[in-house]
Amino acid sequence: MPNPILSILLVTDDETTSAAITGELRQAGYQDIREARAAQALAMLESRSASLLLAGGENGQQLVSQVRQLDETSDHYTFVILLDERPALLLLDETADNGIDDVINPAQLSEQLLPRVFAADRLCNSLQRLRQENSLLRMNIASLEQRNLVDSLTGLGNARYLRQKLADSLRQIQARGGALCYLLIGIEQATALQREHGSDFYDELLQGIARRLQQMVRPLDVLARLDDQHFVLVTLPADLQECAPSSFKRLHDGLNLKGFMTRIGMVDISAGISLVGLDNRSLPLDPGCLFDEAAALLDQSYSSALVTAKRMLAQQR
Repeated sequence: MPNPILSILLVTDDETTSAAITGELRQAGYQDIREARAAQALAMLESRSASLLLAGGENGQQLVSQVRQLDETSDHYTFVILLDERPALLLLDETADNGIDDVINPAQLSEQLLPRVFAADRLCNSLQRLRQENSLLRMNIASLEQRNLVDSLTGLGNARYLRQKLADSLRQIQARGGALCYLLIGIEQATALQREHGSDFYDELLQGIARRLQQMVRPLDVLARLDDQHFVLVTLPADLQECAPSSFKRLHDGLNLKGFMTRIGMVDISAGISLVGLDNRSLPLDPGCLFDEAAALLDQSYSSALVTAKRMLAQQR
């Protein structure tokens, strides 16, 4: 059955043809039919889009390119049937890029109009449903990305996971005592390696680094990949005295003294580790301070080939 509320715009300067087409469509059950001259059509579509455009001749063909531009800006698709005497194969040729969906020869209008409109009606319904489903799918993907806490490349936590866990950890030591060690782990030659050997190799290297880090940290430690050059480790020792470079020398050596097997063979990296320690005397504290302090220390770690450390000062009470 035809969809009575299918939005149809009929564009022709021939009043006799317009009246005949409108009458036949109304008899078939279509109710939402607007008529326009070629000069008025675009303004009418800008005011309210149509699902089906019936347009005649050269003016109609010129209108189609404007309609396609309008569709792009409004996330809409208008099904276009052109009323034209020229061969359909010529007008529907994909290489011509006319943007026309179907062609009816005016001499065959009485036999072809309703079958072609019925076919367009079914396609419009299917297309509209698919567009709605696609829109919902995009919204669902965006929602999942907003809640996603896992780095898809390494399986570690991502930056969002890190922020959540860091906030939880700061609340924990403020309420229960203890200390927090924030370690920023950087790969000094990351950009050069990626440029020289390509993204596939570099992704493989990041996966290898992630696996080794997981093997060297404790199960309750928070480990995340911050970006293409940095990982972060957050630990909660019982005392601030444990937030010392010597406590993480094994981690530093594990990255720097043993290469990583990749598709191009063994690759050695220069990893730097900066450490920022604090306890509840340093709170309240903006987590962003930890990011900044650790980043400022990392260059020193690269140049010294040691774990560089800093303790946050106690807040004045």
